[in-house]
Amino acid sequence: MADAAHIPDEVETRARWGGFAWTGENAAKAREIIARYPAGREHSAVMPLLDLAQRQVGAETQTQGWLPVPVIEYVAKSVNMPYIRAYEVVTFYTMYNMAPVGRFHVQVCGTTPCMLRGSDDVLAACKNRGLSKGHTTPDGLFTLTEVECMGTCANAPMVQINDDNFEDLTFDSMSAILEALANGETPKPGSQIGRMASAPEGERTTLHVYQGADA
Repeated sequence: MADAAHIPDEVETRARWGGFAWTGENAAKAREIIARYPAGREHSAVMPLLDLAQRQVGAETQTQGWLPVPVIEYVAKSVNMPYIRAYEVVTFYTMYNMAPVGRFHVQVCGTTPCMLRGSDDVLAACKNRGLSKGHTTPDGLFTLTEVECMGTCANAPMVQINDDNFEDLTFDSMSAILEALANGETPKPGSQIGRMASAPEGERTTLHVYQGADA
């Protein structure tokens, strides 16, 4: 796709990441993850291990992280899995990044519920800030990706930025979130209109707290 992120040349990637290995802390975490599964079922650990590897790459590059081919190979080998099987997992789930991203990976849901509730305004706020789909801003802060449903339809439109969801967005609230992140602040995740979880907007209109027999 025209807005897909650019995957670096493999020669360049191997030169940078060919010697990838777990840090001491992550090696311990990897052993703990693998130990959750019965002997002979180590393949089941591949998803959390890929996530762990992506986070380690992110820590080393001060970004949200991605999975170069040598890193995928390393994870696959750690659970005795053919590389292609691990690669299939990485390419199936949008939680894994196949190309470098910025410090904040802004994933905007463009599926029907979010589109009907204003995802175009969310994308417009991103564009107004200089973000464009499939690209990282020149300052290295933001990468913008449009993704499919992330299961927050009741609070549409929404975005996921790194590990946090931001919901009930408008052009203004999305602009404020990007501004806060750019300034080194931590915007509050979840609903941006104050609702709890996916409860209806506003106050209760029918169900009230029971006051006792004399109420």
